[in-house]
Amino acid sequence: MEDLMLEMHSGVRWLVVLMTFIAFGYLLWGILQSRHYDERTHQVMVGWSSLIGVQWIIGIILFLILGGFDIGYRWEHTITMTIALAVAHLYMPFKKRPDTLRYRAGLAVILVVMVLVFVGVARLPQGWEEFGITMAS
Repeated sequence: MEDLMLEMHSGVRWLVVLMTFIAFGYLLWGILQSRHYDERTHQVMVGWSSLIGVQWIIGIILFLILGGFDIGYRWEHTITMTIALAVAHLYMPFKKRPDTLRYRAGLAVILVVMVLVFVGVARLPQGWEEFGITMAS
């Protein structure tokens, strides 16, 4: 079960990365084209934030399976990613705002989530080593 959850958590991350690029590009394109914030744009943001939610749920299940509740880096990662999940939904309060503000809020939310994810992954022992990035402790 542990291996399956690790594989799922690892695989879904790539879907999150892909959807992050799609959402960021879609919002940026909307700003550059002065488009209306339409239903499709909303669906892109819902899809992006929901996928982050799926990744978070898999991570929580993995956290419970692995145990080690006394291991600091697991708590740091979990708390950071929980904050990222909450931030990922902060585009919603802008629903009745002007289109340009909705686009900019969505972009800001994505950027903050990207920073939080970077920090959250960096807290793990292997961190970003897979990508050749080492963090000084």
